[in-house]
Amino acid sequence: MRPLRSLALTVLAATAALALAACSGTTQAGSTAAQIPELSADQKVEITFESYNLASAGVWTDTVNGLIADFEAAHPNIDVTGQAPQGGGAAGSNTVSSVQTQLLAGSVPDVAQLPFDSLDFAATQLGANAISDLVGRDAIDEHLAGEHPFHENAKTLADWNGKTYGIPYVFSTPVLFYNASQLAAAGLPADVDLSTWDKVFEAAKAVTAKTGKPSIDVSCSVKGGNWCMQGVFKSNGAQVLSDDRSTIEFGSPAAADTVSMFADMYKAGVLHNTDFTSMMESFAKGDTAMQLTTSALQGSFIAAAGKSGWELKAAGMPGFGNTPAVPTNSGSALFILSQDPAKQRASWELIKFLTSDHAYEQISTKIGYLPLRTSLTEQGGGLYEWAQKNPLLAPNLAQLDRLQPWVSYPGNSYVQVDDILATAIEDVVFYGKEPASTMAEAQRRAQELLP
Repeated sequence: MRPLRSLALTVLAATAALALAACSGTTQAGSTAAQIPELSADQKVEITFESYNLASAGVWTDTVNGLIADFEAAHPNIDVTGQAPQGGGAAGSNTVSSVQTQLLAGSVPDVAQLPFDSLDFAATQLGANAISDLVGRDAIDEHLAGEHPFHENAKTLADWNGKTYGIPYVFSTPVLFYNASQLAAAGLPADVDLSTWDKVFEAAKAVTAKTGKPSIDVSCSVKGGNWCMQGVFKSNGAQVLSDDRSTIEFGSPAAADTVSMFADMYKAGVLHNTDFTSMMESFAKGDTAMQLTTSALQGSFIAAAGKSGWELKAAGMPGFGNTPAVPTNSGSALFILSQDPAKQRASWELIKFLTSDHAYEQISTKIGYLPLRTSLTEQGGGLYEWAQKNPLLAPNLAQLDRLQPWVSYPGNSYVQVDDILATAIEDVVFYGKEPASTMAEAQRRAQELLP
């Protein structure tokens, strides 16, 4: 069955645009707002932090709650209430709609973890403050530097029109996790080469011949995987949006050819047809042998492999032929939504803490997200010993050097555009639709939604 697709965010965006614009104030007009004052030593402030990682039990919730507790211990005058997005749903799927709902009700989280595909909307419609206006460019540059500076490809992922609206927080590049025990049982060598999609296809066929069932999941090919699919498209010479952000381009011959490859995998019986959650569960149980997905699942996969006694390995995102893959990032940045100066200052202190050396030591080792302060993994850094013992990190870290940003679509209908693309991909891959015409029609429909 085709996974259900919710357009709740699009509906809210359409009905709330005027109210949201009014709440945005002068920040959205690009004013040079006065910098917010420091908190006095005895000034008590309470803030709310909305994080989609708090929507998932286990290592995600435990890690975030642990960091909040560490922050409060270091800042006894600031109390932080952590909350998951309202409305339920998969983690990360309803983050912006949750903020919109609360804003229309007259309340909004002071700090919100929002995915990168909502950057345009957050900066122009949602009322996110330009942090560079609030604290000044020097303060941001100082924070992103330090003993272990942010990777150059991560620093500006939440900048918009020359201003910093968010501080990049957690993300991954697409990682090909694989069950090395299953591949060995299928006769594949321990050093199997999975660097191209052709080689992955051949490996998957060998495993399927052994097991009699689909052997690979590609989260890019289903709803919720378009962050990853953008990288697959780029690796094959296609892209979803023109460089000037005016034209949808996922109807190109190169894009259709890319989607056709996955359709061929499905026809061959090696690609699993299911939703994102079921993909995660199938791989963890050993029902499938390979999965291209976010490294945020690394901690869960390590636990599953240890419990069941199979060997987990990881490779980078496969490329096409001799051309290196072009990874795009998943994940999110931290935005300040409060309009109260004291809460804004407290929010900035929380954001700095959540993107500090200490935070990434916790986030990377416990969840599996990339440490954006990458030199922590080098000799002398807090993650050096862990990185030496954790070869699963290497493909993800190496891809950061080739990273290209997850593109956000312009306008209020960006979720609907993404949904049109996801539907077209699934129609071609799993339901036999003709690739060129299906992708071209999806492009036409999406173009009509751009402002």
